[in-house]
Amino acid sequence: MALSHRLAGHKLQEWSTTRRGMDTQDRERAQERRASLSAGERERVEQRVSSLLDLLGKAHTMALLREFAFADAPLRFSDIETRLDISPDTLSQRLSELVERGLLDRQSYDEIPPRVEYRPTDRAEALFPAFGHFHQWAMEYELDYEN
Repeated sequence: MALSHRLAGHKLQEWSTTRRGMDTQDRERAQERRASLSAGERERVEQRVSSLLDLLGKAHTMALLREFAFADAPLRFSDIETRLDISPDTLSQRLSELVERGLLDRQSYDEIPPRVEYRPTDRAEALFPAFGHFHQWAMEYELDYEN
């Protein structure tokens, strides 16, 4: 995994002190990038974003990617199952979807008992800084709950 894309290399305290200034800059850059796209390019990008959000919105997908974002090595099915307390069927389905969509690589070893490891692809690693932003948000805010 590229360390530059890993939360482990960042200090949340540094994010806290620069976050407010970066929010405005990031928003302005995003608006400029969006405005620079042709109508066709904008539609293609928005479709990709929608597809990504649909995938991330499935049960346990964000928790799975979070585990990979903070992992220092490939993860095995049994390790993930234990950490996240996900049913084997659901975990298998989510892992398969993430492999099919190009976010995880699956490596099986011809051993007894069988061993399968998963590791994030470059596409997944590019999403990992978002987890740092989510954690920073959670350090400063919480959701309101209605009783």
